[in-house]
Amino acid sequence: MPRQFEIGLVWHSVRSGNLGVGALSVGNIALARRAAERAGLTPKFTVIGPREPGPIYISGPDISAREITGRYMASPGGYWADLGHLDYVLDIGAGDSFADIYPDKRFAYIMATKAMAIARGVPMILSPQTIGPFSRQPHSAAAAWACTRAEAVFARDPLSMAALAKLAPHAKAFQAVDVAFALPFERRPKSSGKPRIGINVSGLLFSGGYTGKNEFGIEVDYAALTRGLVAALLARGDVEVMLFGHVNSPLPNDDDGVAVDALAREFPGATKVAPFTSPSEAKSFISGLDFVVGARMHATIAAYSSGVPVVPVSYSRKFEGLFGGLGYDWMVPVRGLTTDAAIAYVLNAYERRAKLAADIARGSAIVEAGLETYVAELARCFAAAAARK
Repeated sequence: MPRQFEIGLVWHSVRSGNLGVGALSVGNIALARRAAERAGLTPKFTVIGPREPGPIYISGPDISAREITGRYMASPGGYWADLGHLDYVLDIGAGDSFADIYPDKRFAYIMATKAMAIARGVPMILSPQTIGPFSRQPHSAAAAWACTRAEAVFARDPLSMAALAKLAPHAKAFQAVDVAFALPFERRPKSSGKPRIGINVSGLLFSGGYTGKNEFGIEVDYAALTRGLVAALLARGDVEVMLFGHVNSPLPNDDDGVAVDALAREFPGATKVAPFTSPSEAKSFISGLDFVVGARMHATIAAYSSGVPVVPVSYSRKFEGLFGGLGYDWMVPVRGLTTDAAIAYVLNAYERRAKLAADIARGSAIVEAGLETYVAELARCFAAAAARK
């Protein structure tokens, strides 16, 4: 009978309203399960992530959850005790939080989970994620130390791989792809009538960012871009426009539903899609669309990985890094297009959606190779750890 193997999934979530974090969590569980079974092991998962509201959508007899709080991290009976029961830690840094661009308190928590696993002697892999940017001390030195002490570090795009090589040249580094490409879903049929165009609305960008002052530095006026696209598409009369979100947040300026509701009131000819209850439900819906434009990265990954032509609207290098690594250049960049030019670009991409679909099909081999790189190394590391016990 295969031996039970305890895996801690750090900075994952069983209930995040940000369905991108949920997609990472579901995808990484699927890939870690595949790797464990390849190594002849029966996995059991402890999902360790921040305290969040909302219903649980990841559960099972072999899945338990812990919430990261100050008390949990400081108590001898909290994270430290949980580490003692684990055979391996997979730390995904919530996808893009392993960087020094966020408040120091956030970085301290991101580092503490890694430092304590290292101190406890539990082997740790940094699962595919954005690495950096790092430009401050002691943040850079601390991050480099964690990368060097990890059993392996996986960058999810070429830009992150380059950042990792500069940050920690002696780390055991691999380039893979975002684990959300492995998110399971049920494929939906395409419309038998008008083509359905999905507009994934980012409440964060619609509000002008967390500060309302466009701290991301995007050149387009995102709210005007979105309104212009909806108006132009509705004016055609030959498509159905579907407005949907991918982040349900208690913060009004980050909640996609607030922006979707505002646009639905302004454009009654568009169809408002009810908030999704899980990342797989969202991806299943997206799979039935004919074209997507989106500003939440994992909504665009859901489109790409289900073969739907998609134009991401970028607000950070994680977009350019991820899709550039797939040879997929269809994107509204952070800088380089005016709002009117971006609207024209997206409308032209819709007309050329067969070309986008062909480019996605060509990139699928890169995705599969990246996922296999990750699974193969996980299987090797899991088997080695089990043999040492």
